Amino acid sequence: MTSQPLKIGFVGLGIMGAPMASHLIQAGHQLFVYTLGKMPEAIASSSATQCTSARGVAERADIIIVMVPDTPDVEAALFSEKGIAAGLTAGKVVVDMSSISPISTKTFAQKINALGCDYLDAPVSGGEVGAKNATLSIMVGGPEATFERIKPLFELMGKNITLVGGNGDGQTAKVANQIIVALNIEAVAEALLFAARAGADPARVRQALMGGFASSKILEVHGDRMVKRTFDPGFRIELHQKDLNLALSSARALGVALPNTAMAQELFNSCVAYGGKAWDHSAMVKALEKMSNFEIGQKAE
Repeated sequence: MTSQPLKIGFVGLGIMGAPMASHLIQAGHQLFVYTLGKMPEAIASSSATQCTSARGVAERADIIIVMVPDTPDVEAALFSEKGIAAGLTAGKVVVDMSSISPISTKTFAQKINALGCDYLDAPVSGGEVGAKNATLSIMVGGPEATFERIKPLFELMGKNITLVGGNGDGQTAKVANQIIVALNIEAVAEALLFAARAGADPARVRQALMGGFASSKILEVHGDRMVKRTFDPGFRIELHQKDLNLALSSARALGVALPNTAMAQELFNSCVAYGGKAWDHSAMVKALEKMSNFEIGQKAE
């Protein structure tokens, strides 16, 4: 138990949100929770108080965390009739840990600030495994004093916690992260597909590469998924598509060329066309396999 339990609200208890909220509960904090879907059993059977709306969460908690899929979902959680903003009083803090538009984030922050409350954007990287193990990387945008106040809570959910800059900068860092992850998945997929088609054992090729300059977390985790054909999420393709949409639309507004990001998005689009929007994003390899008429698990002729 922590010596000073806090009143924390948590809106959005999906694949990521539920384990993140559980860490806060286990640390002894008093949680007030709301989610649109079914309440996860781990939360339902805990000490958390279930509320009937996001507004109810905000009325009861001093710090309100949001973890929902996309920009419109955050806007609804914050500003709908029974949203968080309707339950806020001056001095409270809203922390959006979703991965959404940096531009919209700045607007949301201004609206929350106008109510006398602080706002942090704090998107995460590390997926379901990182959420369960409390090893998420957390990229934060907002005032330094607010960051320092909330940092002990971030430390219950993650390991690499960085104040990137002002509101919106956390989301910008997350978009950059998703560009790197997508292109690394594509590179690992091409390499293992090439190796398998050439007749080498892709599992052993992966193991050999893990000891060299090509080693990466993507090769370690998603390379293994590709070899073993385990494409249950994880992190769904449709969510990575959303993140790359943010990258490409923001790049267009900034006049920045992201040609390989666009290619990775098209490969995800191909997977969705084959019914794979809920596959793990490592299943991008399936699009390349279709193009090559060869699967990594096949025996080369």
